Amino acid sequence: MSDTVIRVENLGKKYIIGHQQQERYTALRDVITNKVKSVGSLINPQGKKENPAFEEFWALKDVSFEIKQGDRVGIIGRNGAGKSTLLKVLSRITEPTQGRIKIKGRVASLLEVGTGFHPELTGRENIFLNGAILGMGKEEIKRKFDEIVAFAEVEKFLDTPVKRYSSGMYVRLAFAVAAHLEPEILIVDEVLAVGDAQFQKKCLGKMEDVAKKEGRTVLFVSHNMPAVKSLCNNAMLLNNGNLKSVGSSLTIIDQYYDLFGKKEANIFIPKVNSTCYINDLNVGDKNNLKAEFTTDETIEINISICVDIIGNNTDFRLFINSHKLGVRLFLIEENVKHLSSKAKKDNIVSLTIKIPANFLMPGAYICEVGLLDNLIEYLDYHSEVGYFDVIQGSNSFLKYANLNRDLGLVFSQQHQILMD
Repeated sequence: MSDTVIRVENLGKKYIIGHQQQERYTALRDVITNKVKSVGSLINPQGKKENPAFEEFWALKDVSFEIKQGDRVGIIGRNGAGKSTLLKVLSRITEPTQGRIKIKGRVASLLEVGTGFHPELTGRENIFLNGAILGMGKEEIKRKFDEIVAFAEVEKFLDTPVKRYSSGMYVRLAFAVAAHLEPEILIVDEVLAVGDAQFQKKCLGKMEDVAKKEGRTVLFVSHNMPAVKSLCNNAMLLNNGNLKSVGSSLTIIDQYYDLFGKKEANIFIPKVNSTCYINDLNVGDKNNLKAEFTTDETIEINISICVDIIGNNTDFRLFINSHKLGVRLFLIEENVKHLSSKAKKDNIVSLTIKIPANFLMPGAYICEVGLLDNLIEYLDYHSEVGYFDVIQGSNSFLKYANLNRDLGLVFSQQHQILMD
């Protein structure tokens, strides 16, 4: 149809993986044995085996779909499902092994930090370089230049080579260029997670404007399900290189959690990349991968934080998010410096946060947790951890409930929440 801007038919991408074999001393008997095997393979070709040092890997296999103009499509799946490979193929960064792709309109991609930037050129020069790559003329870029710089907030460093930029500055400038040079199709990978929380919100707002107000098409890969729900009207679920399903974002995200999201969200993997990080989080019984509570029960969230070296303005934040609605319901936060007095062995602070009975309605919930430095940048951040379900208990209705102080933690807003 005329409003179809991306059509993919039987797309496949194959890679050859090499397996390094352990080297050892080669004796005369090994040489003789290998010669005998080679002669045997000529006599009996059926007995010849494939080289174990190499393996075919299909990152994408038989993927077919259509995307209409103005669609906002979230692409979700586990790590290694083929999401980034699909975007690279659509962006013509890599060639497909098989299948056909038809794209109508100009494509702007933001796939990795620094993609399309020349490290020796300044920020100013890279804006014009990226615009030229997108097929824009010099005058057209000039008209958008001030808007790009203002959005990226890099005025002071505009004439500095981008090789001296931080990863956050890279992303700010790259996204500003990609979003403001008016592409018909905007492709964004998980790269936005590098930016700070305020900038992520700013980018999501810009993508929403690009899609809803300007009628352009957005493809968005993210593990942040609330962001996908908020931005995207449709979604695609990839698993092991295959397109599992396509539909509304709410339906596809439900399928994602039903397949493996609940289990993965409850296996916490710490990011030990600093001296202050979240060491563990579990809801209820740590051995129960699908935590389930009735409305009559108190919900316990157990968290441990490593506070080896901390700043005075480092805050711990825990959001409880609605899985179905994709929104943050409430926030618990505390200054980490205050928590450090509770540190025990190996500078680990253990916390238990209790959500009282009759507070949450029946439904599915997920935690979002991080350590925020100076209210600007996350030192550690996990968007989807601690999945749990709440089912109806013996009470026929839910009532007003207060969340009071518990182990030094308070809600950012002390107020009652009505659950109807």
